[in-house]
Amino acid sequence: MRGGSGVVESSVIVERVDDVDKEKKKKRRSNRRSKHNSAFNSVNEARGETSDSLKSEDKTKNLVSSMGYSSSKQGLEMTSNEQTASNVGFSSMPTMHINERVGSACDYTAVDVGGSTNSKSCPESIAYPGSSKLCTDGFLPFHQFEGSSRKKLFAPYWPMEAVIEALEKGEAFKALFHVNAHNRLEAYCKIDGVPTDVLVNGMSLQNRAVEGDIVVIKVDPLGLWTKMKGSNGSSNNSTVVEDCNLVQEVNGLADNSEKGKGKVDANCEHSDGRSGVLPDKGFYDATQVTRTAAYNYVNGHHQYGSESLHVGLLPGQNEGMNSVNQLASMTIRYPLKRPTAKVVAIVEKSLRRNAIVGFLNVKQWFSYLELNRKDAKKNSVILDHDYVTLTPTDPRFPKMVVSVRDLPVSIKKRLEDGDITIETELLAAQIEDWSAESPFPCARVSHSFGRGSDLEPQINAILYENAIHCADFSPQVLSCLPSTPWQIPSKEIQTRRDLRDLCVFTIDPPTASDLDDALSVEKLSKDTFRVGVHIADVSYFVLPNTTLDVEAQIRSTSVYLLQRKIQMLPSLLSEELGSLNPGVDRLSFSMFWELNSTGDVLDRWIGRTVIRSCCKLSYRHAQDFIQGIADVENFSTLEGYPELHGQFEWSDVIRSVKFLHEISKTLKEKRFNGGALQLESAKIVYLFDEDGVPYDSNLSERMDSNFLVEEFMLLANTTAAEIISRAFPDSALLRRHPEPNMRKLKEFEAFCRKHGLALDTSSPGQFHQSLEKLREKLKGDSVLFDILISYASKPMQLASYFCSGNLKDNLNDWGHYGLAVPLYTHFTSPLRRYPDIVVHRTLAAVIEAEELCMKHRGVLKCTDGKVSKQCFTGIYFDTEAAESPLGKEALSNAALKHGIPSPDLLGDVAAYCNERKLASRHAEDACEKLYMWVLLKRREILLSDARVLGLGPRFMSVYIQKLAVSVSFIIIFNSAILFMVLVLMFLWFQIERRIYYEVEGLTVEWLESTSTLVLSLSGHKRLFKRGGPGNYMALGNAAWVVNPCDLSVETGIDDCDATRMANGEVALSDSEPKSKPWVDPGAFPLTVRMLSTIPVALYAIGGDDGPLEIGVRLYMSSYLK
Repeated sequence: MRGGSGVVESSVIVERVDDVDKEKKKKRRSNRRSKHNSAFNSVNEARGETSDSLKSEDKTKNLVSSMGYSSSKQGLEMTSNEQTASNVGFSSMPTMHINERVGSACDYTAVDVGGSTNSKSCPESIAYPGSSKLCTDGFLPFHQFEGSSRKKLFAPYWPMEAVIEALEKGEAFKALFHVNAHNRLEAYCKIDGVPTDVLVNGMSLQNRAVEGDIVVIKVDPLGLWTKMKGSNGSSNNSTVVEDCNLVQEVNGLADNSEKGKGKVDANCEHSDGRSGVLPDKGFYDATQVTRTAAYNYVNGHHQYGSESLHVGLLPGQNEGMNSVNQLASMTIRYPLKRPTAKVVAIVEKSLRRNAIVGFLNVKQWFSYLELNRKDAKKNSVILDHDYVTLTPTDPRFPKMVVSVRDLPVSIKKRLEDGDITIETELLAAQIEDWSAESPFPCARVSHSFGRGSDLEPQINAILYENAIHCADFSPQVLSCLPSTPWQIPSKEIQTRRDLRDLCVFTIDPPTASDLDDALSVEKLSKDTFRVGVHIADVSYFVLPNTTLDVEAQIRSTSVYLLQRKIQMLPSLLSEELGSLNPGVDRLSFSMFWELNSTGDVLDRWIGRTVIRSCCKLSYRHAQDFIQGIADVENFSTLEGYPELHGQFEWSDVIRSVKFLHEISKTLKEKRFNGGALQLESAKIVYLFDEDGVPYDSNLSERMDSNFLVEEFMLLANTTAAEIISRAFPDSALLRRHPEPNMRKLKEFEAFCRKHGLALDTSSPGQFHQSLEKLREKLKGDSVLFDILISYASKPMQLASYFCSGNLKDNLNDWGHYGLAVPLYTHFTSPLRRYPDIVVHRTLAAVIEAEELCMKHRGVLKCTDGKVSKQCFTGIYFDTEAAESPLGKEALSNAALKHGIPSPDLLGDVAAYCNERKLASRHAEDACEKLYMWVLLKRREILLSDARVLGLGPRFMSVYIQKLAVSVSFIIIFNSAILFMVLVLMFLWFQIERRIYYEVEGLTVEWLESTSTLVLSLSGHKRLFKRGGPGNYMALGNAAWVVNPCDLSVETGIDDCDATRMANGEVALSDSEPKSKPWVDPGAFPLTVRMLSTIPVALYAIGGDDGPLEIGVRLYMSSYLK
């Protein structure tokens, strides 16, 4: 029974596997004369009952699902033991200890009608109803499904009426479905209001739900709940990853990372989640478009949400909120237990179903086809009705069956011609159906991207998978822009404040072309300054409900893929008309603050302006001014500095930069004293050759000039949020960052305490101060501090956009945890973020309404006796004016004029922008991983030190940070003498990977009491029980073992060895260069503890033969080798 005794489960499994072996022997004896037949087997699941599925009737041929990744085409393939997450960025917090049963590195699950699952330790052959053909090692037989009498493998979905009734009574819950990237048999569902994710374990209980679906689940009774991983005792589950519903932003400022600008969000802010809203009645219709007016097109797919995800409620579900509270109380009362559940309905299908990328598995299909070529008629029937498997590159999705008949003509023709190279190509597919009788979903292939080892096909696949709209802008969109050459109309200048005589400049990365923010500063007195932030007035060009506006909302955000930029707006607008380029007049939205020496805002002004930037500074230029490197007297002769425009001198610019730096330091100190939190790590920067292929990497540390710009952008965003939320309390687009997952945060605190590191997580301010003390304490171990920052980011939830009217009854949920501010939004990047355009329109409406009110009311007396001409945008908000008939009418008319959406529509816009923001982040992460893979592929092998983050009897989780060594050789002919030169290339990496050590020739000793692992070479062959885990994999899957004597021989590593090692066939090489590498190999016996430093070898996996992965092995030496 699920959730019951692991011992009982194991005994049942062993008994039934023995039965399977007997059945297999009988079938082998009966089919020895057939070359293409092998044994059928079946494994039924144990909930205490027996099953008749082991019988050999044709109707219900024994069915075993090998949905675990056994194919060589899979990135997490068990044969090569590369069970790693797809995203290099840390996708889940490693458990402090991996307390689990010792078994095979791969778990497979048998699916049966009973709706339960049993973990198996080795792949089995698969037989399918209505077929006499076999499927072995993950390949499907090529049979006809039509007309077969098949047994249902999954429970039918509940009808809508039953779903609504169960939700009303609190007997079921609606949740977002997430799959563990390390083990697809584990899925987790977040119920809003419940602090712990609910586990849905096994294919049958997942009931055909896939990553990103919004499902209805029925939670099991407490007695069936499983033990929480990391708790004492063995877990029922086989992987260390606790849940996979967060994709964290380790670098924090993801909103600006594409430009290298750390300007907008605090370092702890994370990517957006998504709110999925179900229609009032009926199930979700994938063809339905739930937008109106300008917001009538949604072209994304449900990505990974946050733990704070506010999933829409079905009718009547509010009445079941008491059940949510009860479930939350139970999880708090039993913190070492995780709730378990089963899926009973899918109420909204993830649009990720329409964007699958994968490889076809056709080798066995070719073998089968060859056997039937003698009968032309039979062959024709087979070709029309057969199926091949498709293995997705994303390990969270199941293998799929694809009808040969429905393949594109070009691909089908290649199959007919026996073109085996089709297996090397990335294909685009969509899930069409998944019936209760089929262990696999049926998919349709639409087109090929090209070879999986080529850069361009991989990038195109990334864009497709994340639904990134990258087509050229249509003529209709471009027609919304003014013709060039263009100048600001004189009438427009008259309605704005003219700031063209103010010393204004931009600070951006040197390669930036879309300049959407500029700065200025004036010294008013000894201790008072007026600081200005000037943002490109994009809303002047992007009018509501135009074709350009619709296109901008569809794209929602610009996407930066290192060597490629996919813009939200046409380049004519984003790089010319709207960009704050130096020496030209530009329209802007400006904010001015009068600040004293302590950073207090004495007064402020917000309005539309005209500016003329005097220069475009890079961060390095500004840093030189801050540090006094630039010589003002000889500045005109210095090379590498930008051209200066207008009447200003370089002394004016340098003085302004220094003023801004001092003010920013005051603001930053005040912000952190107020409780802000900063989680920051170095960013990897790639260097590219002329063909756009990466050849090197470096770490880029942020400078004072980065923080200078960031502080004023944060101030502008906070000010904008305050203004629009007060004037339009029901229709303000804001951004919230919920409190972290407290359970995970306490685990992190306990981890630090166990290792003698004091940490206080009682508030974001205390958290930040504790981390700063640890930074000082760990000055000599920067890698460990980086690991702690990585750990600290794991409990953080995702920041997301929301409509204020949707949370008007929950004002406490509006705040931003990382920034420690009650209100926040995005205002400073309208050239590349659609929410900023919405905020600009809202601000314009507030300003227009304010002007009308002030015209009738005159000046406003403030509480301190001062006189103000601002009733809505100043420091003091005139509530009386806003609530008066005149104020209400002015605000309403201005909102209508500037196209501010209604609360319901704005909520949809916020949800869609969250989804697109997250998709953009995933695409950028995947592209960064791709470039890292290309670097490794070129270098063949890298040696590095790694730190152990997770440890258990089966595998360890390691963190590789900073320096790795590329080993290569150059042969030089000089005066007829041959020289072989060892070249050590130093590359920078930040990745987290697993190393599995249940392999042939390695003895594993796990000391539970001390959490210590001892690995030793073994001279005898490891034994295994019949029906048990199967053959152990080769030693090369876990370690690259070299003989110390070979270190004195200068030999290289050829492509063949690297390929064979990547496939898990052999170790990397039998020898290592004589010249001592920068990283020394380890020696057996190897003793490993948490946070130990161990040597590892990194290499690239996949490309033409599967998903891209970065493999990691222990780097060891032994005379027994």
